[in-house]
Amino acid sequence: MTFPERDSLAPLSIEPTCRIEFGPGRLGRLPELIAATGHPRAFVVTDRGLRTAGVVDRLLKVLNVAGMEYAVHDEISPNPSTGDVDAGAARARRFGRAAVVALGGGSVLDAAKGIALLVGNPDARAADADALWEAADGLPLVAVPTTSGTGAETNGFGVIEDTAACRKVYLGHASVKPGVALLDPELTLGLPAHVTAATGIDALVHAIESLASRGASPVSAAHATQAVAMVGRALPAAYRDGSDLDARAELMMGAHLAGQALTLSGLGLVHGIGHALTAHTGTPHGVALAAVLEEVMEFSAPDAAGAYETTARALRLDPPSDGDWARAAIGAVREISGAVDVKRPLRELRTTRQLLPSVAAGAVTDPVTRNAPRQPTEPQVLELLRSAY
Repeated sequence: MTFPERDSLAPLSIEPTCRIEFGPGRLGRLPELIAATGHPRAFVVTDRGLRTAGVVDRLLKVLNVAGMEYAVHDEISPNPSTGDVDAGAARARRFGRAAVVALGGGSVLDAAKGIALLVGNPDARAADADALWEAADGLPLVAVPTTSGTGAETNGFGVIEDTAACRKVYLGHASVKPGVALLDPELTLGLPAHVTAATGIDALVHAIESLASRGASPVSAAHATQAVAMVGRALPAAYRDGSDLDARAELMMGAHLAGQALTLSGLGLVHGIGHALTAHTGTPHGVALAAVLEEVMEFSAPDAAGAYETTARALRLDPPSDGDWARAAIGAVREISGAVDVKRPLRELRTTRQLLPSVAAGAVTDPVTRNAPRQPTEPQVLELLRSAY
């Protein structure tokens, strides 16, 4: 295993990201986890798709059996906007003192963090994101992911779309980092194959970019290496058979570990481009990442050889005859993407050639890109986008 190059005496200060409650049927423990926050009521943040699929009713049944008072806000969109967060916060303020329970994928978890933060800051709006990092504390949050990919349950920030500025903003605060991640793989059994693919690739990218990040450490690398192994093995199996609970469980834990890793290390250029693509075209996050993952890995390879060797070894690849572990890792990633049918050329993702310069500009200025092992210029990113077109 190859860990990031760093001074072995370099100081580290790392806190556990959250309490983990993992396993099939763990949803039944939700009432006691809410009560442990010191709040006797729950403000449930979710989306209408989960309401229609019956997942929300499963959670509410658990709360009803426990006699716990709650309110439900199910109006979070797939790419949540500052308006979504403001509307949710207004409703949460009317409901009053409660713990926020985020039930859903990364979009819901990200929006729930913003809602929890704004309730603690009555005069603030989501568009004030840059100023809210020093704000008053928000409400406590319990995260109940229903997808395996974002790792949003491990950190205290959300990526929200500022529709007025046509950009992604980072809305967050230490107080809204979920205190508990309730990881029940049974909640992912009904996930459509294409959603399994997109969210699973997101998790794989988290792990790979965390290994290559300038902020990587032996601790983040340990999480990321295990995540690569688990996601690489479980994602194709869960895609082929969505009812395979073992694969679902392994994929969920792998995605969580990838979230643990990225929270410690930061990400890189794949996410910088992905954020810009989603902001300009509305492309689902995981699909946007898959569109450029291999191309970014090829660009970064000269400065990420050790990270890509770790990736290849975690995927249990045989030693390459030419010794080029980076190329072997890129080939394995290409194979996984193909197995779950997630990679698309940019021209199929509502991305015109005229839009590429704006995407490149957005990617270079995105904060996550600062962690990339090889720092790109705008012309270099533009060329990379053209190669993925």
